[in-house]
Amino acid sequence: MKVNILMSTYNGERFLVEQLDSIRNQTYTDWTLWIRDDGSTDGTRTIIQDYTQLDSRIHWMNPDDRQNLGVIGSFYALVKAEVADVYFFSDQDDVWLPEKIEKQVAVFAKADAQVPLMVYMDLKVVDQELTVVNESMIRSQSHHANTQLIQELTENSVTGGVAGINHALARLWNRTDRIIMHDWYLALLATSFGQLVYIDEPGELYRQHANNVLGARTLDKRFKLLREGPRKIFTRYWKLIHDSQDQARNILELKGASLSKDKRDLLEQFIDIDQQGFFERWKRIVRNGYRKNQWKHILVFRTLLLTNLYNERKK
Repeated sequence: MKVNILMSTYNGERFLVEQLDSIRNQTYTDWTLWIRDDGSTDGTRTIIQDYTQLDSRIHWMNPDDRQNLGVIGSFYALVKAEVADVYFFSDQDDVWLPEKIEKQVAVFAKADAQVPLMVYMDLKVVDQELTVVNESMIRSQSHHANTQLIQELTENSVTGGVAGINHALARLWNRTDRIIMHDWYLALLATSFGQLVYIDEPGELYRQHANNVLGARTLDKRFKLLREGPRKIFTRYWKLIHDSQDQARNILELKGASLSKDKRDLLEQFIDIDQQGFFERWKRIVRNGYRKNQWKHILVFRTLLLTNLYNERKK
């Protein structure tokens, strides 16, 4: 089985060495690490060069290219650069637990390679010094792990750094626009056309620090959001709903005709639910069960869909 690990870096000199060492210390050793630097201006590129000389399994995809593609574009370029049986995504500032790859590869090895598959794990949230802040990001942030389309359609529980995909799923990824994040979109593809499998064990130490592009919903982030006031909160909520609708449209445009009827209906009735009259919106929510993972978010999500309060895209 050919295993490619894909890492996109950007000004990651502070924590990159720890992550590279954690990959090199995996119990599963038959892998190739491809790194694409997304235009770093610090010492990241020097570290990458040093590690390509230290370990023959580590390769630098773009030593002569400083183009900044952004997170999604950079990982897309990595996925499309070389064919593998399995692709694992790696962030630059986390630390993989030693048996992460071994446990995930075991799932891929038993699966039908022709069926699109994503396998992901839980995470331990840690601070800059790797002190554990939360033993389970899934339970604290998402309440439960998603494995079905109805769940993943409106809320993502997959974090890229603990996710892997097979080639059948990688082939379905054909665009970088109208995507919230690559891990979410790939999970949608997996639940639409194949399988999303969750291993209920932590696969990495998920580091939270000042320069995180994304991250766990820490208490500080929650208080900051509350200080914005209800209008800004609901406007941000609507943006997430609309972005989720755009991702759903992508799925339908890709291979909508090949979807099962129930999944096609689920997507079609979600992409314009906010443009319908009140009773049609209510019927679609009841019929399809559109929701979030935690009760407080379910309440806000369904209230907004029913009232269209602060919805700037409503008719």
